[in-house]
Amino acid sequence: MVAEKFKKKFFLLLILVVFLPIFSVRAFCPVCVVAVGAGLELSHYLGIDDTVTGLWIGALLVALSAWTLEWMKGKKISFKLKTFLVYAGYYLFTIIPLYFIGLMGQARHSFWGVDKLLLGIIFGSFFFYFAGMWHLQLKKKNDGKVYVPFQKVIIPVASLLILSSLFYYLTLK
Repeated sequence: MVAEKFKKKFFLLLILVVFLPIFSVRAFCPVCVVAVGAGLELSHYLGIDDTVTGLWIGALLVALSAWTLEWMKGKKISFKLKTFLVYAGYYLFTIIPLYFIGLMGQARHSFWGVDKLLLGIIFGSFFFYFAGMWHLQLKKKNDGKVYVPFQKVIIPVASLLILSSLFYYLTLK
């Protein structure tokens, strides 16, 4: 039990140290990412279904990938397939360890024939990305201004909360 808590705290500290340099980039606002991280930790702590947890993991991966790409743009780092490699790197470095530690790939943890965590990651990634794009589209339509304060936070996080509720009720047994 103590070793598990240490591992969890060490992992969170490692994430913070590795990604601290990109926190100044604003592809997705830091409040969104903190909300996603907090939601992920809370859902896992409360024992919420893996599909819902996966939604938040997927959103976090999109935000971190976008931040990394913006950071690389600011540093004038450019190479072929940069976007693909950044996204693929984050997803592979997340999904492969989850598989090897037994959190993914178990037949009893599937929904619609897909691993629950993987399904959540796919839906969370997709909806979080497009919620961010929707925010940008709304802002563009309104002459570069948001319609409501904190719109940049509200739209992506609200999409995750709605999806979380939907998958929570779909996966109740």
